[in-house]
Amino acid sequence: MTFTSPLKPSPEPRTVAPERLALAEWLDFHRAELLAKVDGLDDEQADRRVVPSLNTLHGLVRHLAKVEHVWFVTVLLGSDEPAPFGFPDRRDGDFLLDDGATLEQDVTRFLAACERSRAIYEQLDLDDVGVHRRIGEVDVRWVMLHMLEEYAQHNGHADILRELIDGTTQS
Repeated sequence: MTFTSPLKPSPEPRTVAPERLALAEWLDFHRAELLAKVDGLDDEQADRRVVPSLNTLHGLVRHLAKVEHVWFVTVLLGSDEPAPFGFPDRRDGDFLLDDGATLEQDVTRFLAACERSRAIYEQLDLDDVGVHRRIGEVDVRWVMLHMLEEYAQHNGHADILRELIDGTTQS
């Protein structure tokens, strides 16, 4: 069975917007772009390793679900709720794909993580501060910019992986 992204087409961020809205719209744009990279693939294709690292398209979906949890739930909300895939104790648990979860199941987890992140973001001001276990204090604005960086980097990886899997390129 092939995956169909529930977020297509990607929302276009406004070209002029207040800072808070612009950050949220750009992050949603990148979230949708990630799922567009796996649109039309089956589990075998999404799980296929086409580069020497553990990177797969399915693994990137899982990784970004974990990243959403770490930055919004752990850092900004201050919760000690365990992160998915055994992080931080289990190295690369998000990329190992050894728990039997399908792409569809992990996309559902990813979408729930994104929705929760949005709800947390709505409760906070850009100047509110959370604490990261390694780097210390960060404000909400910094987290949003970091999330944009994280998604942009991994969406670039996803472009390459997708092209290596079936030749599909996206503009």
